[in-house]
Amino acid sequence: MLAYILRRIALMVPTVLGILLITFVIVQFAPGGPVERVIAQLQGQGDAAMGRVTGGAGDLGGARPMNAETNSKYRGAQGLSPDFIAKLEKQYGFDKPAYERFLKMIWDYARFDFGRSYFRDVTVIELIRERLPVSISLGLWMTLLSYAISIPLGIRKAVRDGTRFDRWTSFVVIIGYSVPGFMFGLMLIILFAGGSFFQWFPLRGLTSEGWEHFSTWHKVTDYAWHMVLPLTALVIGAFATSTLLTKNSFLDEIRKQYVLTARMKGLSESRVLYGHVFRNAMLIVIAGFPGAFISAFFTGSLLIETIFSLDGLGELSFRSITGRDYPVVFATLYIFSLLGLAVNLLSDLIYVWIDPRIDFSARAT
Repeated sequence: MLAYILRRIALMVPTVLGILLITFVIVQFAPGGPVERVIAQLQGQGDAAMGRVTGGAGDLGGARPMNAETNSKYRGAQGLSPDFIAKLEKQYGFDKPAYERFLKMIWDYARFDFGRSYFRDVTVIELIRERLPVSISLGLWMTLLSYAISIPLGIRKAVRDGTRFDRWTSFVVIIGYSVPGFMFGLMLIILFAGGSFFQWFPLRGLTSEGWEHFSTWHKVTDYAWHMVLPLTALVIGAFATSTLLTKNSFLDEIRKQYVLTARMKGLSESRVLYGHVFRNAMLIVIAGFPGAFISAFFTGSLLIETIFSLDGLGELSFRSITGRDYPVVFATLYIFSLLGLAVNLLSDLIYVWIDPRIDFSARAT
């Protein structure tokens, strides 16, 4: 087992390198980089929300000379000094060849040095540290709640397969699976967050103003109050998938010969289900845990974070991509890649814990 774990850890290195390399190459051909955004801002075409440029691009000098030589490398650079463009490229590191920039990034990331944001006067690690608790809260609570609902419900649906209970719960599950989570989020806002009907829950954020001064119990209840709507929107779609997966897994196991043999020996139904069927049926459910967690941690919570104004990593990544803030983009990609690979390894270890018959060490030889 130790050899298998070490081999998996060793394989993480080329996997992460490959992900970063592919993304880096794509970024090189993507139009509208940070230099172009600053040029557009200086020419009066950029987004007013850009604010000032980190590092003082406006103080580089020679920004708008009247008869400056035209620089054709960047669209919209007419009227800007070539020296000014060169200083912008140096500020953002684009004065070096692409391979040098990539190698420097890999060396820095190996030491978890992510540099500074292009357009925020703060380090990338500080940005991530500020947003990480929000994404972890959403991801963990959504995964735990969806599994707490889907596993008992899936088992009951398998035991009562074809009954009225199975049919009407399947109808609810299919609706939850079909409608995107962000649509449920919008509906919840309209109904319960002051959209058009009731104002029972807050519209944005995870805590109320002055939360740090609340008592411990007040902090817990305030946090839970803010989490109700975003978690409900996330869990509806997630529990539907897990429920169907659990039901189908149990149905496959219940129909096998060893279950019939256990029943013929006089074992109770609960002993058969939870003493024999559960261990085998839950393997495929556990296999979906890494994907469920990573989906909730990033892709699944991206729109939810945006709708409910939650400052998480998903929302940070999205705004960094649209704003061409490349240090933040690559840092969040690097962290998500490491998390995804680590969670997949953890899933394999849980396989062995649940079913000792699985031997990964044999695959490491």
